[in-house]
Amino acid sequence: MKKKMVTLSLAAMMSVGTVTATLPTNAFADKLGDLESQSEELKKEQSNIDSQIDKSQKEIERLVGEQEDAKTAVERLTKEISDAEAQIDEKNKEIEAKKAEIKKLEQEIEDLKERIKQRNELLKDRARSMQESGGTVNYIDVLLGAQSFSDFIGRVGAVATIVEADQEIVRQQEEDKKSLEQKQAKVKEDLASLEGMRKELEKMKANLDNQKKEKANLITILKEEEDHHHAEKISGEEEKELLAAQEKAVAKAIQEEKDRQAEAARKAEEARQAELARQAEAKKAAEAAKSAKQNAGTTSSSGNSGSDSSSESSGGQEQVQTPPPSSGDWIRPSAGVLTSGLGQRWGSYHAGIDLAAAGTVPIYAAADGVVIQSYHSSSYGEVVFIAHSINGQTYTTVYAHMRSGSRSVSNGQTVSQGQQIGLMGNTGQSTGQHLHFELHKGGWNQSKSNAINPVGIVPL
Repeated sequence: MKKKMVTLSLAAMMSVGTVTATLPTNAFADKLGDLESQSEELKKEQSNIDSQIDKSQKEIERLVGEQEDAKTAVERLTKEISDAEAQIDEKNKEIEAKKAEIKKLEQEIEDLKERIKQRNELLKDRARSMQESGGTVNYIDVLLGAQSFSDFIGRVGAVATIVEADQEIVRQQEEDKKSLEQKQAKVKEDLASLEGMRKELEKMKANLDNQKKEKANLITILKEEEDHHHAEKISGEEEKELLAAQEKAVAKAIQEEKDRQAEAARKAEEARQAELARQAEAKKAAEAAKSAKQNAGTTSSSGNSGSDSSSESSGGQEQVQTPPPSSGDWIRPSAGVLTSGLGQRWGSYHAGIDLAAAGTVPIYAAADGVVIQSYHSSSYGEVVFIAHSINGQTYTTVYAHMRSGSRSVSNGQTVSQGQQIGLMGNTGQSTGQHLHFELHKGGWNQSKSNAINPVGIVPL
């Protein structure tokens, strides 16, 4: 959530003790107006951040809903895949049964082939007999050769049986051949049908597997987007806290400015009354001097000169000089070795420097300032933000990854240069004990666009 954060004009806040009774009224008004404008800007920015947080929350809810829909689809696809696998298993069983049937049929076919072979041999024998007898069998001769009537009747039955047997052999031969052809065709047809159904089921299962994989990938993408919006929301909430802290500091500065204006007005009135009293006294003294001159001659000139000198002296004692704003030098925020500088690092922008050291290492305020925020951040860990006014320029310093429980300053607290504010640690998104130190020219913002390199400014 990269939004421009309103910079807090801490130069005005931190020069709270520099206003005197001699500051013109319009200067007071300008200063108070600036603070009030900053307060309004901070409120407006907080409202914008609230809108962004709400937007992130709605996106999170939408993504969660889509994930639920995708999970439901995955569950449905999983069931369909399971059903398809069951059908494939059933078809495989049918195919195995059909193969067993084919094997049995193949044995029957072999038996049938053997019977056909035997019939063929019998027919061949018949043919040889006919060939040996001249190609025909004279059944009349057979009948006339009977020795008796009973022998004739027997021969008639035998001849009929032989003729019928030959005809049956031929008929059975034709039927067996036809049955064999039909069985072979049916088996091939059934097996082809089963193989086709199995292929269709396997194709359907592959399609379902692809759909399930796509839905699983979609869930992963949606989860990543949800995590992104969660991080964005958390970042916005942290930024909102910083803005609220700055708004609170501005509100405090506004009240202090109003109190100072009231005090300045009171002192100005006292000075005005004192000036009126002085002028009255001077007038009285002048009249007395004039009278004395008339009475005493030349002594009045000396008296008037002394009165003027006294007036200038009295006026000088009432003037309160405005002290210059604090502009102390920077100091090193902690001991340790400089392990990483400002700039691109591991594919991202490193907005500060890292100082690393082992053991218990104190962290100090690099300059006089006011604590904007002292809290635990999801990324910075235990962190302190301090605002400074140096030579009329506002700066913000960040001290991150402090040891848990070591922060010793609170929001709105005034700190002095060199004051201990915590201990070096390894909290937040950190690997190894170190101080992550940032220096911003102006206010801190989420995009860290005001970050400048501390090297060469802060003694390291």
